[in-house]
Amino acid sequence: MNGTAIETIGLRKQFGATIAVDSLSLSVGRGEVFGFLGPNGSGKTTTIKMLLGLVHPSAGRAHVLGHAPGEPAAMGRIGFLPEHFRFPPWLKAAEFLDHHGRLYGMPPERRRRRIPELLDRMGLGDRAGTKLGEFSKGMSQRIGLAQALLNDPELVILDEPTSGLDPLGRRQVMEMIRELRRGGVTVFLNSHLLGEVESTCERVGVIKNGRVARIGTLDELTGPRLEVEVHASALTPELLRRLERWGRVARADSESASLIVDDRESLPAISAALIEGGARLYSIHPRRMSLEELFLRIMEET
Repeated sequence: MNGTAIETIGLRKQFGATIAVDSLSLSVGRGEVFGFLGPNGSGKTTTIKMLLGLVHPSAGRAHVLGHAPGEPAAMGRIGFLPEHFRFPPWLKAAEFLDHHGRLYGMPPERRRRRIPELLDRMGLGDRAGTKLGEFSKGMSQRIGLAQALLNDPELVILDEPTSGLDPLGRRQVMEMIRELRRGGVTVFLNSHLLGEVESTCERVGVIKNGRVARIGTLDELTGPRLEVEVHASALTPELLRRLERWGRVARADSESASLIVDDRESLPAISAALIEGGARLYSIHPRRMSLEELFLRIMEET
């Protein structure tokens, strides 16, 4: 268990006749940023609640930081931001963080140092005395993130952490996640913004109907195949047929084509064939399948 922050084996949760999570098995290494993806109703939030000991599984087992979910020895080392939260509107920002610091058992001196530091980090340094009821959605999201990081956790579980944030706020959260990774903190990230997951996560797991449909690194999941966008003049039917030597022509007209190839080693030969065939080549751009395209393909599978 030393190298594992989260491990689930055959985890299952059933509510009456509804199976929310079914035989879910996954492993997240310490210091890893792991993306947990799936459509609404796929079992993501139920899984997170089981990892935190808020919901008891119907079957299977889980370990979090070497302990059963909900055990105090693990909970004191976890930071959590839920997707839907309600903070006491009468508390001021610094009071809210101080309250959570006392719940964590943080000494007063450490709280006095840590709270201003986090408020500044979240762009709320001038809001320490503002009541949470006066916060905007974005400000509430940022104070929630501060709460999740307050105890210098070993594991941070973030459920839609950029919800309600503007582009600058989303970029700050992504940089914060990268900073946590550099510091050896494990991050378990659920986000519907797949571009953000793609830019920050080392591995992703895609859950569908309560089961893991796919899990691995982005390279493992998307594979080496590339979509090559070609822009050139005089792309004749004969020349397009010649390009099929290196891959499948997915789309084409007289000035552009999309070619699916196995790897980038074929790109120089494709460029040469275009020029030798009488086309004037303006650009050739290889692109790997995006995480969003992969996600949609998995969702469409029966």
